[in-house]
Amino acid sequence: MSNRSVTAPLAILAVTAAAILIVPLLPAGQTYPMRLATQCMLLMGLAASWNIVGGFTGYPSFATAGFFGMGAYTAGIVQQAGWSIWAGLAAAVVAACILAAPFGLTILRLRGHYFAIASLMLVSILREVTTGWDALTGGGMGLNIPGAAADPETTARFALQLALGLAGLGIAISALVSRSWLGFGLSCIRMNETAAAGAGVDAAKLKTAAFTISAGIAGAAGGIYGAWIGYIDPTDVYDVMWSVRPIVAALIGGVGTILGPVIGTLVYVLLEEVLWRNFLTFGTGALGIFVVILLLVLPMGILPSLLRARRAA
Repeated sequence: MSNRSVTAPLAILAVTAAAILIVPLLPAGQTYPMRLATQCMLLMGLAASWNIVGGFTGYPSFATAGFFGMGAYTAGIVQQAGWSIWAGLAAAVVAACILAAPFGLTILRLRGHYFAIASLMLVSILREVTTGWDALTGGGMGLNIPGAAADPETTARFALQLALGLAGLGIAISALVSRSWLGFGLSCIRMNETAAAGAGVDAAKLKTAAFTISAGIAGAAGGIYGAWIGYIDPTDVYDVMWSVRPIVAALIGGVGTILGPVIGTLVYVLLEEVLWRNFLTFGTGALGIFVVILLLVLPMGILPSLLRARRAA
């Protein structure tokens, strides 16, 4: 691997580390900005996660909410058993990857809307299993998760640091994947999977690897969310919006690009907050209209459109 392939991920991680170190210096009582920043970073991590499968590989996965919810419950159960939040996050990543590898190997044989429907079914299955397993998950009553710190503000700051780390790590992994042999193979699959297989690309292996990496990031996001909120239930963490919002953010910024999920997440969260403040009774509908208009005007996404305009100029 060339030095250029490693430079971008290292730069992203360096910027992320600097941002994490700044969090303790923020003034006390900044509850709203920290909540908004944490939500933004979690969505950015999920968008970068989805982009590995949906952008680099070209498979429209809706399984993100499934791995997110599984990560939240796995981390919560581990923390309830007396282990640290770090052990919970590690368990969340491992559990999501263990589920994703065989499941991905199976459903990635499907393509297009067949794959999308199969991936969406995983969310429903996991939600029903979690709801029915009362002894372990609390069932429909939900699960209380021990806080990461004694007071709410310290917990919120720590959650923001974790979310920043997740976003930076997700983007760095995306950059590393895109510039590696895995990214090259995934791009071949996206352009023409049949031709790629004929040229010797092990499509099943590469697609499963991408799906598993994506699931691990989503599982970590779920673990962070549970530790931040302190209480989770199946209808919350398995909400299909945890699958839809990352897709919309990636589409806005530019699918298949490294920084597209970053730009798309910032635009999406800004639109969401502005519209909710001004259209309380029609916030979701107004957001949907604005997103559709934005995608019609810039069908390739913001980043690819800007790059194309720059090249034309």
